[in-house]
Amino acid sequence: MVFSWFKSEQRERRRKVKLDRKHLEARSRRFLKNYLNADETRKPQYYRAVEEASKQCQPAGSGLPPPELEDAQIAEATSSAAMKMVLAREERSALKKDDRISDFVTDAYATVGIAYHRAAGVYTTDKEMQELGTAAVHLLTIATSYMRAQND
Repeated sequence: MVFSWFKSEQRERRRKVKLDRKHLEARSRRFLKNYLNADETRKPQYYRAVEEASKQCQPAGSGLPPPELEDAQIAEATSSAAMKMVLAREERSALKKDDRISDFVTDAYATVGIAYHRAAGVYTTDKEMQELGTAAVHLLTIATSYMRAQND
């Protein structure tokens, strides 16, 4: 009984990693690479984009998640919302080619999805995705700190 539960957990984790690789990985890598190559005057654009994407994907509209949710559940719900946003935005942008602003925003959502799946522990068996997730978490942390400092 316990082993079948564990195997189903592993199977679900592998499914999530596969979906993230298919829909989020390339976009997140592009966003992070462009962020690293941006000069200091352009970096705040990345902070605002990723912070806003993160806010839009939070599970509760009030800003506070329901108290009965565990941190991993909140991270999972946020990542799932980010994936839905990426898929919806890709569907809409299929009609318009070479829309750099739309791609930038979609890439920010992909980065949020990767960051929160890293926080939820989805990438524990995938070193490459774990490293990408760690970079995304760091950017999200920097963005959150930056935006708080701007609001103070």
